[in-house]
Amino acid sequence: MKPTDTIFVAGHRGLVGAALCRALANQGYTKVLTVSRAELDLTSQAKVYDFFQATKPAYVFVAAAKVGGINANNSYPADFIRDNLQIQTNVIDAAYRAGAKKFMFLGSSCIYPKLAPQPIREEHLLTGALEPTNEWYAVAKIAGIKMCQAYRRQYGFDAISVMPTNLYGPGDNFDLERCHVVPALIRKFHDACTAGADAVEVWGSGRPKREFLFIDDLAAACLFLMHTYSDEQIINVGSGHEVSVDALARLVAHITGFTGAIRFNTDMPDGTPRKLLDSSRLTSLGFTVKTSLTEGLRLTYSWYLANCRALGGA
Repeated sequence: MKPTDTIFVAGHRGLVGAALCRALANQGYTKVLTVSRAELDLTSQAKVYDFFQATKPAYVFVAAAKVGGINANNSYPADFIRDNLQIQTNVIDAAYRAGAKKFMFLGSSCIYPKLAPQPIREEHLLTGALEPTNEWYAVAKIAGIKMCQAYRRQYGFDAISVMPTNLYGPGDNFDLERCHVVPALIRKFHDACTAGADAVEVWGSGRPKREFLFIDDLAAACLFLMHTYSDEQIINVGSGHEVSVDALARLVAHITGFTGAIRFNTDMPDGTPRKLLDSSRLTSLGFTVKTSLTEGLRLTYSWYLANCRALGGA
């Protein structure tokens, strides 16, 4: 991948896509294609095909997806499986037919079984039942992985699939109806500080453990893998460190300055009890994560403070 190559980043306004665009710009890539949803509906096969035939990108990163937390997955299962299947099917096929040199599909750690051995290795895919609260999204992502593998086997298409752990960072979604745990906690504790509330409710028991990766570290890993990796086997991208939701909530409370009580609502679902990725395949290639959880949370909160009014926060 050279600075003069045409590169298409699908989903450039999302958390992952925006970070990819930042990383590409920082490394001197000048021909990065991005299109808004209004300009190109990725669920439309004909429109996606026409776009690829017109632009002929050499490299493609697919960060476009319908995403959300437990509440969104539970509330809109049809939307999650339909939209994601349509987007990834259209883009994978169109990229191949337009002659793309290399293709990266961004998956998610939720593709793995709910009770997978820990840390989770790539070969644990499809060895057990999925977490029920996000299986619609997970099934769609697994289909995308298999489509990339199939196109590599049948057509020799250089498509790779990257499985990030739980992501967070500047540009995240802070809508409490649809966001993931880190932005949800930042929003809740910030709002509580602003309102002078004496307590904040957190869903679940606080016992589940999660691994988190700062979004700019993921973007760096994606560019690294686009240069160094070519295999049908999926590859995990994680930080290698896990934290309980309880400890995470207390860390976010400290960073936002909240000093009140934290109350865990055990009537709400916990999701997967533990989810730590084995990223040894990535580290063996020479990549290392740079941002600690504390530093990443501070950077994310600083971004939120600068943008909270525009996001509907206090």
